[in-house]
Amino acid sequence: MAVCMCQAVLPAHAGPRGELGAGPLLRWMDATACLAAEKHAGVSCVTASMDDIQFEEAARVGQIISIRTKVNRAFKTSMEVGIKVTVQDVLTNAEKIVSVAYATYVAKPVDAGKVELKPVELLSAEDHLEHSLAIERRRIRLGYVQVFQKLMQESNKEDTREEKDAVSTEHTHVQSTELVLPPHANHHGNTFGGQIMAWMQTVASISASVEVGVRVEAYNCEEWIKDQPRHINSAFLTFNAVNDKGELLTFPRVKPTTEDGVRRYHGAIARRRIRLTRKCILSAKGDKPSDAWETSNQAYLSYSNIAALTHLARKPGWDITKTLDNIRIWTHEEGAVLSFKVEMQVKVPSHVAFSLLSDFSLRQRWDRHFLTCKVLQAVSEEEKIYHITSAPTTGHQPRDFVVLVSQRQPCRPQEPYTVAVRSVTLRAVPPSPEFCRSEILCAGFQIHSNSSSSCTVCYFNQVTSGVMPYLAANLTGSSKSIEDTALECIKFLELKDSKC
Repeated sequence: MAVCMCQAVLPAHAGPRGELGAGPLLRWMDATACLAAEKHAGVSCVTASMDDIQFEEAARVGQIISIRTKVNRAFKTSMEVGIKVTVQDVLTNAEKIVSVAYATYVAKPVDAGKVELKPVELLSAEDHLEHSLAIERRRIRLGYVQVFQKLMQESNKEDTREEKDAVSTEHTHVQSTELVLPPHANHHGNTFGGQIMAWMQTVASISASVEVGVRVEAYNCEEWIKDQPRHINSAFLTFNAVNDKGELLTFPRVKPTTEDGVRRYHGAIARRRIRLTRKCILSAKGDKPSDAWETSNQAYLSYSNIAALTHLARKPGWDITKTLDNIRIWTHEEGAVLSFKVEMQVKVPSHVAFSLLSDFSLRQRWDRHFLTCKVLQAVSEEEKIYHITSAPTTGHQPRDFVVLVSQRQPCRPQEPYTVAVRSVTLRAVPPSPEFCRSEILCAGFQIHSNSSSSCTVCYFNQVTSGVMPYLAANLTGSSKSIEDTALECIKFLELKDSKC
């Protein structure tokens, strides 16, 4: 379900620089996204959380803000809503992206029962793509606390001493009390989530000292008398300071002077590492190879690994180059990047093919390009890091790869099994003079079930022109090499299944 909203930026929405304030924009984003959620659920919905929101462009008075929202995926009682904000100049018609964000909403039934949300109807290729990736983004949300705690342990070791003229964090406290009036309520009579976010942004901007933590508490009359607040929400906002020319200014340094201040100080360091990692990895849409495998970016590397393969599989414009009895070979060219797809019809159940193909230590049995393959790190049941070596091609040095292999089982029967592969770097395994270290941009398998005893295995591999001479450790190379390797793969899968 999609909802769109257009709003002219008026002076009342802007700050002293004539730019749209974050508060009004957050209010509009939440209102539009909530309507999309309620349109799908058929009942009232409340904001459960907002993923990190980053504003890439500023909107000025007289420009038009467009907000497009749609439900990407419905879970049991919650759903992910995608939000895209653009700004358009009415004189030039130039349009720029302000923000792309994701919010989670929870259905709130009138009675005490639970709402079982209906599946989202997928109408376009983009719908299918966002639906597939929504489950990966949900993994990141659920695993955030664990990642944050690990980083907190690391940041606790850092020195918190600052320069003599550093400002005490205790001097930056700001408190605001707001009376909730009818204009602040939504159409269900509750305090509007976007309004709360706007208040949070206002009080944080007064306090601003780069990262500002905000805690929201609510009282009714009885709770006020007893001084028993209810915790409503917490958020962390990051600010930049600019001069009249738009140039960034340096903030005064701060120093924690209490035990709680030290905890918050180290928490800010951990959150900054997560933000920078997320921006670096996700800004490349999964196409940036050789990111370091560290605590701060494990979840995002896994996400970008799955996302890159999902994007590649759904790209339009694949050209079929060869068709055999049970093998079809496709190619896709985009700039300096060449991609291959090998489609194999295999007489084994999809879950069996998934189990065999996701274990890369077995790949030497059917892929002659694999010389050795060993597990460097078993991160989890679904994530492993392998070191792979390949035999030398004519006139070239043997090559090696350090790759992350992410495996996912389908959440719904019509979805494929996925095995995604991309290069990462491990400090413990630096390049060796014995091998030429190579990179895999994006590769892997999608396995679709045809029946209880057959499946379609699709292998994808994406390479740049510079790697074309070396297509080792992949189902690529000359057309004959692709056919031979695919036939060996089919033979291996069917033979292993017959022995099970």
